Amino acid sequence: MIGGAILGAGMFLAGCSASGASFAASSSGTAGRAMSGPAAALAPIKAAGGFASGTGTAGQPGGTGTTVQLAPASDIVYTAQLTVRAQSVSSAAAKAARIAEAVGGYVSNESTSANPDHPARATASVQLKIPVTSYLTTLSQLEGGLGTQLSVQQQAQDVTGQVADVNSQVTSDEAAIAQLRALLSHAGSVSDLLSVQNQINAEESGLESMQAQQRALSHETTYATVALTILGPSAKPVVRHPKAPPSLAGGLGAGWRALRTAVSWTLDFLGALAPFAAILGLVAYVIYRGRRWLTRRRPGPQAAAPEN
Repeated sequence: MIGGAILGAGMFLAGCSASGASFAASSSGTAGRAMSGPAAALAPIKAAGGFASGTGTAGQPGGTGTTVQLAPASDIVYTAQLTVRAQSVSSAAAKAARIAEAVGGYVSNESTSANPDHPARATASVQLKIPVTSYLTTLSQLEGGLGTQLSVQQQAQDVTGQVADVNSQVTSDEAAIAQLRALLSHAGSVSDLLSVQNQINAEESGLESMQAQQRALSHETTYATVALTILGPSAKPVVRHPKAPPSLAGGLGAGWRALRTAVSWTLDFLGALAPFAAILGLVAYVIYRGRRWLTRRRPGPQAAAPEN
């Protein structure tokens, strides 16, 4: 009996262990099928949307995470300020224009300052419009292909919300004009016809303004702006000091400078008036003395004769 009980307990434990292993295998297979379905399809979408990833090489966790980037659907305005020093300012400006034109860009503005007596101090300011798709590679070519890089600054402004608002306003204005035109065909009296036409004119004016903003935003998000400054071998770079925040000392200094300027202008004005005032004073004195002299020379009234 004791042996039979021990044998039965062993068989019961073996059956439980097998059932647990089967349940674990079934759970693992279910999880694998679930991951290969929606979760697996969601993973590349998240990666494309710019989420950070903590997966290292060969899928091992703990690797260096990738930098979080904006979603591809975002509308970004890219701008950069680049300063380089070149042996020939004109040659560097021409090369920058060729680099921009090679990727479909263009030169939107260019100005050159040169002194024939000091050609090494020449400077040039070139504003380039670069397609966003080639912005980074073109900026790298400009940094290393024109001369010695002195400074570079880059900015990126997200205008997705502004673009969406403008597009929505354009759609709304177009729908309103379409409804007003349909209403215009059913206008009965002349006054109703003129009223509807005035509303159409107002809506079309607003639509044109919104469409202009739409085109400007589209151009800004399609082309990046690179402000390029080229300096000659002896030209001094322009140092832009950051604007200091307002303070009591700055206000006192500004007030003192304004007071000195006001006093200086007042003294200059009085100095300019001084010669005229002296001449006018001399003329007034001569007239006064002349009148006094004439008064003394004029005979007084004779006394009346006494009556008998």
